[in-house]
Amino acid sequence: MFTALSRIIKYGLQGFWRNGWLSTTTILIMVLALIVFEGLIIFNILAETARQSVQDKIDISVYFKLDTSEDDILKIKNSLETLSEVKTVEYISRDKAMAIFQERHKDEELISQALNELEENPLAASLNIKAHNPEEYAAIAGYLDNDSLKNSISKVTYAQNAVVINRLTKIINVSKKVVLILTIFLAFIAAVVTFNTIRLAIYSNREEIGIMRFVGASNAFVRGPYMVEGIIYGLIASLLSILILTPIVYFAAPYIEIFVSGTNLWDYFISNLAKLFGYQMIFGVALGAVSSFIAIRKYLKI
Repeated sequence: MFTALSRIIKYGLQGFWRNGWLSTTTILIMVLALIVFEGLIIFNILAETARQSVQDKIDISVYFKLDTSEDDILKIKNSLETLSEVKTVEYISRDKAMAIFQERHKDEELISQALNELEENPLAASLNIKAHNPEEYAAIAGYLDNDSLKNSISKVTYAQNAVVINRLTKIINVSKKVVLILTIFLAFIAAVVTFNTIRLAIYSNREEIGIMRFVGASNAFVRGPYMVEGIIYGLIASLLSILILTPIVYFAAPYIEIFVSGTNLWDYFISNLAKLFGYQMIFGVALGAVSSFIAIRKYLKI
């Protein structure tokens, strides 16, 4: 078995070097396929970051009546935090609300003068609530629409934000489906192009394969060298694709951060380089080996 395996690897290497132009063409096609594959990974990261950024901007606020005590507000805050739908609850006291308002309007002299003339803080305390998913805000709003809380709560902003939240929810859900469909489609195209390129490389050696079958070579022995070639294609293409992508990501990262704030693509790429290369290598080797297996079996009738 070891002798047969060593011969298969030897013939695979010989075939790779002997068919230099075909090997080069196949590797270039696989490099393009792997760049598409890596591009899909990066696109998914950017899409997820953008979705998360949008979700982080969605919240609902609960404003309390001026005579509601801080202890009652904190009790409601604690009860909200026990809900599985709630991600975070931030308490904004009346004093903090005033400080935020003053900071926001510090350059508006008329508003500053009006605040100075007031004897009492007119702003209400509030809770800012974020859910794990936008779909869960309706359940949180339903929890707040409770008779026992109506004496304390003056306003819940869900009704005002419901249309926006529902629209953003639909956009997020549609974007997830679009990304999934695009990933499957482009991965399929890359696999088909690679498969047809390897099929042509194998077809050019059909006479040699016929001779091997004529002298009694087994299917595994005939198929083995071509699968070795496919694995070599995948390994080299993986290395080349990651080398090509590295400078592209470096120069593109600042421009991407402008459109998708909070995304440092270059830092992500460098910190996950080993993992991304591993994905590239697995996909490349699998693509080369499987394409070789199917091509020689289906088109050369072995």
